[in-house]
Amino acid sequence: MWNRDAAAPNDPPHTTVPTSPARPIEERRVVAWVGKSVLFRGDLVGLEDMSIDGRVEGTIELREHNLTIGPDAHIQADITAKTVTVLGHVVGTITASEAVHIGETGSVEGDITSRRLAMADGAVARGRVTTGAARESRAEAGDVKAVDRAR
Repeated sequence: MWNRDAAAPNDPPHTTVPTSPARPIEERRVVAWVGKSVLFRGDLVGLEDMSIDGRVEGTIELREHNLTIGPDAHIQADITAKTVTVLGHVVGTITASEAVHIGETGSVEGDITSRRLAMADGAVARGRVTTGAARESRAEAGDVKAVDRAR
């Protein structure tokens, strides 16, 4: 039992290989995230939804995706996204194809262009706000009405 020589010399050594279990699909991250300790300078372009809790200086472009600016985030950037939710501080222009939501801890210093704008009590916005359908859509609708009236 305690005799080392009793072990068969031809037995292969036992090695264990650490394996990391694959993450289940429901645990995988579905949003890109910039953490609190991150400072990003430059052009931030993404093809997925994004949440930012750190600092970004430059531009943020998420054309057909959603952006959430966390309560501890400080952004000095021009932003283009489908929807933008601001809970932190943004200095720069925001262009959203759908909506901009500014939470009670959020502030925006710059122009906002979007179909819809929602602001909670305590939210701050300094700058020009343009909401509603795009001008091209309005012009096309006007042209259609003019053609219909001419008939």
